[in-house]
Amino acid sequence: MAMGEASDTALLLVRIVLGAVMLAHGWNHWRGGGGIAGTAGWFGGLGLTRPRLQAWLSVLTELGAGALLLAGFLTPLACAAVLSVMLVAGLLAHRRNGFFVFKEGYEYVLVLGVLAVALGAWGPGEYAVDEAAGIDVSGWTGAGVVLGVGVVATAGLLAVFWRPRQEG
Repeated sequence: MAMGEASDTALLLVRIVLGAVMLAHGWNHWRGGGGIAGTAGWFGGLGLTRPRLQAWLSVLTELGAGALLLAGFLTPLACAAVLSVMLVAGLLAHRRNGFFVFKEGYEYVLVLGVLAVALGAWGPGEYAVDEAAGIDVSGWTGAGVVLGVGVVATAGLLAVFWRPRQEG
């Protein structure tokens, strides 16, 4: 879908920023702070079983989605990965803290998740591997792929690995 130079440049900018954010998250979970051990400890504290596996899955998902977004390749699947990561983070870590990010709320993950769905609908733009390869999954179909794959992946992960702590 041809959108015009300004729109294509804006989509490139959105992909670069979202991709860079995901790469930074993946890198931080892998090499930052406490590394994999620290990330695994945090995931275990959220009620996820096999926390070391979860840490590595998170790293691979975030780095992979980031790289795909930068290239504009398999954009709806990259966006679905972003949505799934944000849903897990929002549901397990941020929801109980309210809206505002400065109180560890879900504001930030909500914006990134909605942006991923929107990018699925808009498509990657002209300056993307998808465009060069003739891969056009955008519009309602693109948004549907992002939502469908992202929600199913999240539900599957939570069903298999999440065991909420018993309060009281």
